Amino acid sequence: MGENVKEADLSEREVLIRAKLERLEQLEAEMKEKEKKIKAKENAKKQVLLRLSPSLWNELAAWAEEEFRSINGQIEYLLSEAVRKHKNGDTKKSS
Repeated sequence: MGENVKEADLSEREVLIRAKLERLEQLEAEMKEKEKKIKAKENAKKQVLLRLSPSLWNELAAWAEEEFRSINGQIEYLLSEAVRKHKNGDTKKSS
């Protein structure tokens, strides 16, 4: 009779442990989904309407072609470089 009580006690514990494990797995899946959504938001690019003169467009297109980039890629590269230089204090103001 004592063994039956121990077995019943063990199976109750096992049920509780399995329930907790399932809950942990569910929480882990929810966290991974939230992380995935956060990364997607961080990686999303914003669209900007930019009006350029035809001559500037042609210059950028030629430059982009030389560097094997699209025009959008070239503009993004140039803006990124300008921001990096600004953050590093590399910009020189001309008077």
